[in-house]
Amino acid sequence: MTDNATDTVFVEPGCCNGLETWRDWLEVLDGTGCSYFGHDPSSVAERVGDIVRLTLDAHGTDGSPVIELSVDQVRRLVAGAQQDLQDFLSLAGTWAEQHLPAHAAAVTAALARALDLAPTP
Repeated sequence: MTDNATDTVFVEPGCCNGLETWRDWLEVLDGTGCSYFGHDPSSVAERVGDIVRLTLDAHGTDGSPVIELSVDQVRRLVAGAQQDLQDFLSLAGTWAEQHLPAHAAAVTAALARALDLAPTP
């Protein structure tokens, strides 16, 4: 997520934040209302009423940049990201069927788990 007005990048993939953590945004929207996304900087997303406040460095002492979006905007962005991941999984499954037919189901299932797209029991 980037604020084009200030060129502030809120969350960049890293060791504690990757594609597989996309459901953390659901926690912000429908759960506790708060989630942390990595460290150095310690980015945090907080739901405040109908706004989601993204703070680049929650532990920063110099007034960290903040991006504010409506809950509806964030919900649309999360739904779009989820659809992109589902589409990727579908394409990867098709590729696996063509190139690894004996292992396609296992590869696709492992990728679904890694991306946290596997159905919950």
